[in-house]
Amino acid sequence: MPELPEVENVRRSLTAAVDGTTIAAVRLGAFTGCIAAPEPDAFVARVTGRRITDFGRRGKYLLIALDSGDTIAVHLRMTGELTVTSPDTPTGKHHHLTFVLDDGRELRFSDTRKFGRLTLLTPDEAAALDRSLGPEPLDDRFTAERFAAMLAARSRAVKPLLLDQTFLAGVGNIYADEALFAARIHPLRPANSLTLDEAARLLDSIRVTLAAAIERGGTTLRDYRDGLGRPGNNQHYLNIYHRAEGDPCPRCGEPIARLVVVQRGTRFCPRCQPLPMP
Repeated sequence: MPELPEVENVRRSLTAAVDGTTIAAVRLGAFTGCIAAPEPDAFVARVTGRRITDFGRRGKYLLIALDSGDTIAVHLRMTGELTVTSPDTPTGKHHHLTFVLDDGRELRFSDTRKFGRLTLLTPDEAAALDRSLGPEPLDDRFTAERFAAMLAARSRAVKPLLLDQTFLAGVGNIYADEALFAARIHPLRPANSLTLDEAARLLDSIRVTLAAAIERGGTTLRDYRDGLGRPGNNQHYLNIYHRAEGDPCPRCGEPIARLVVVQRGTRFCPRCQPLPMP
């Protein structure tokens, strides 16, 4: 958390609210480790006085384009928040950085767990970040045939593969569980065991799951807010991620099972998502 839908909603809300403004100043809090690169003083010098020309997204990264050609890549990780507010709004205890805008408002970064990072990228570095990530699942050019070929080349279990950002960009634990449940695929199925029809069904489930979450403002389990400080609503529509082990499957009534996959709690229905015998 946040995953693709949450970052996309931050992007949309900030585009409408902040695009075209200029960063008049930057104020740092005590935790300057939220700036990954360059050093904090260099970061501040390079962004001050620069106009925000675009808000983009690549996978789970929010990309703030500046008129200098540089890009601020924001990775919110577990509990990061980037919100625009009036200057008289009190800052919270987990506030770490403020972009003071030329219209007097402030774009603030806060993070309870201190895992989120801001990185200032040159054009070449931004291109390298783009190349390091897998395809965008919502890209119309990303076909079921290509997805099936990617899966066929891997023997790894399908859920950890979906979580691998170099394989597919933007999907995390919540939406992997939801999409696998919708597609009736066991999270430990070897990727290369999926047929073309199953791969197509999984890609469709990923797309439907992500698109619905975007339209509902993202999933707020505890911390997530969009760029205007609004929580999401998708948590009320989750099918399996939020359920406890032993709860009845919402589709067939079978007790839900739980296992740990790459250190992530994973829920699935043993009846709806059977693991074929080797």
